Amino acid sequence: MKDATKATHSGRNPQLYSGIVNPPVMHASTVLFPTLKALQDSRKVRSGDGYTYGVHGTGTTFALEEAIRDVEGGHRTRLQPSGLVACTLPLLAYLSSGDHLLMTDSVYGPTRAFCDGMLRRMGVETTYYDPLIGAGIKTLMRPNTKVVWVESPGSWTFEVQDIPAIADVAHKHGAKVIMDNTWASPLYFKPFEHGVDVSAQAVTKYISGHSDLVMGSVTCTKEAYPEFQRAQQETGICPSPDDVFLAMRGIRSMHVRLPHHWCSGLRVAEWLMGREEVKQVLHPAMPHDRGHKIWKRDFLGASSLFGFVLKKKYSSNSALAAMMDKMRLHGMGFSWGGFESLLIPVAPQNIRTATAWPRDDVAKGQVMRIHVGLEDVDDLIDDLSDGFDRLRKAS
Repeated sequence: MKDATKATHSGRNPQLYSGIVNPPVMHASTVLFPTLKALQDSRKVRSGDGYTYGVHGTGTTFALEEAIRDVEGGHRTRLQPSGLVACTLPLLAYLSSGDHLLMTDSVYGPTRAFCDGMLRRMGVETTYYDPLIGAGIKTLMRPNTKVVWVESPGSWTFEVQDIPAIADVAHKHGAKVIMDNTWASPLYFKPFEHGVDVSAQAVTKYISGHSDLVMGSVTCTKEAYPEFQRAQQETGICPSPDDVFLAMRGIRSMHVRLPHHWCSGLRVAEWLMGREEVKQVLHPAMPHDRGHKIWKRDFLGASSLFGFVLKKKYSSNSALAAMMDKMRLHGMGFSWGGFESLLIPVAPQNIRTATAWPRDDVAKGQVMRIHVGLEDVDDLIDDLSDGFDRLRKAS
């Protein structure tokens, strides 16, 4: 089946529920067993492998896990209560005191904070690396390097990583490759076809699509799953069944929403290229972008999250306030992937540690991150145009 059909039908079994199309919302803690033997046998059932206790999964959670797995690939998907948990729990699953982690310098900020905080206190050393290193990552591998983390494109700065090259080196050194695959979603990047062992996502974003829930997912290969399954069981992490139901509604329409996001995002990006106030657009799907060649080789599409750099003379905080405070359609918020457009200034230079920002191929100036929603593109461009007029006058 093609992805659109999988997204529509996976995780559904109407025959189990008297023909009802959608799996019901199961609010459950206690699961009753009909016999003493069944109760005793349940202690041998691992988290996610059957009905034993609400925290380990119900028909509601299993349905969405099946749907995400079928679209993304991999052996098994497990749901998490947030995108950040989807990033941190795999690190806890595969790393121990004395281990070494290689982490891309373009990583999502809260994941970086977890590495510098909890992992450091646990005795795990993190080395941040240039996201554009490719096969050169072999120079950073150590005997105790157990995980290589990739995120492509990178948060805020949108570098596209050579995932197959990095994965090849990591596997030769016995390390697992974990990827944050939120930007592309399961539709536009197939991590397990490119050497990834574990894929983490913020379901909050494109799978949900409606800015009304917080959730994550972790999908593993068959070989990587047992360790993660144990971590899930030992931590007792689980999502809300009502949120799972909402996310299930989201995945059913994702294959319709994502192409609209993709095309609208490119139209806005192309319009931004012609603005006098904009020095550079950071969008992997555009031919001028440094990562375009790898994006075209490995990705099946583009999402609507990208960046642009303002010229230095338009980068003062007062000018930004004049532009941003009166935007009609572009909200200021830290999420993305929903139906509404968002625009915020970001400061990559404040968190990068392994590589300087801006890079040699990136202009100096204020970096803006934009998420293009489902509004009419002409209306979005009008809103941005008015904002740039205010920016220019305030500068």
